[in-house]
Amino acid sequence: MSSTVDLGMPHASPPSALPRRPSRKIHVGPVAVGGGAPISVQTMTTTLTADVDATLQQIAAITAAGCDIVRVAVPSADDAAALPAIVARSPIPVIADIHFQPRYVFAAIDAGCAAVRVNPGNIKKFDDRVGDIARAAAQAQVPIRIGVNAGSLDPRLLAKHGKATPQALVESALWECSLFEEHDFRELKIAVKHHDPLTVIAANQLLAERCDYPLHLGVTEAGPVFQGTIKSAVAFGILLAQGIGDTLRVSLSTDPVEQVKAGCHILSSLGLRPRKLEIVSCPGCGRLQVDIHRLANQVEAAFDGFPHPLRVAVMGCVVNGPGEAREADLGVSSGNGKGQIFVRGQVVRTVPEAKIVEALLDEALRLVDQTDTPEAAS
Repeated sequence: MSSTVDLGMPHASPPSALPRRPSRKIHVGPVAVGGGAPISVQTMTTTLTADVDATLQQIAAITAAGCDIVRVAVPSADDAAALPAIVARSPIPVIADIHFQPRYVFAAIDAGCAAVRVNPGNIKKFDDRVGDIARAAAQAQVPIRIGVNAGSLDPRLLAKHGKATPQALVESALWECSLFEEHDFRELKIAVKHHDPLTVIAANQLLAERCDYPLHLGVTEAGPVFQGTIKSAVAFGILLAQGIGDTLRVSLSTDPVEQVKAGCHILSSLGLRPRKLEIVSCPGCGRLQVDIHRLANQVEAAFDGFPHPLRVAVMGCVVNGPGEAREADLGVSSGNGKGQIFVRGQVVRTVPEAKIVEALLDEALRLVDQTDTPEAAS
């Protein structure tokens, strides 16, 4: 190993100074929501809920990715019958997603679901069943999430507003809340969703002004991974920076695991969730003497699933490399067929380009071992 070169120690990330909107606190199983509790990441299973084993396998995968709460669809009697087994074996709280048939609300409560999501816009004569639902939920201490989607808005509100405007979404949600309030039930969470980020932002801003219920953020039908992640990040970033939002889901047309990863990254980028592994890499320019895109992808693949919260910098030249070295736990500044490996602000060795990924993994494991020693802990 070559003699070390001190580039300065990495700085700890500053704690988040973002405000949080005051809201009521409810509990979705053991997970607190609202009232200053940490913002939860949610997703929804894509398996047939009636297939208990497949559903539980997917729940295990999203839990490993950082999911806090999972929602399962209950469109049939077979799905409702599977809920007790899923709830009993799920490592995270299960929310039943109910459309069209109000009787499945009661089945979900009886099954022990941690919460029930209802969409009043597409449940026949839902308003007539609010009293029964409120009594059953109150007795079981199960909160209700009122989900209003642009695509299933009450026809009366569509006629009144002309389309699914922010005002229409909010009016629908608060009307349903008022029906539950008539039965003295306030263990509610609200979600108003639209495919347009600006509508989502405006609707949640209105809700934040007009109620104190916890709010679930979502850009519904956001789209494929690239487009959908950008739309969700824009909407969530603006709202979370204003203190609005208590749970969120990134609704992408992809594996739920990727939805969870995107949600966790959005929160950690705002300092609202402890960061896990973070890879910092340069975009590339004419100074490069290495294929930085390929190298960054190789490093990302090699560190996939790495369980420790490290910041790894993959840099292509000496312009920004030393500066990133001061901010990263470890990384590489590469060029001329070689890579300088740095650890906590010090260049510790130089390796051939073909050995960069291997060297980074070695140093990462060594760094974790050093951090876990009693001396480091003290």
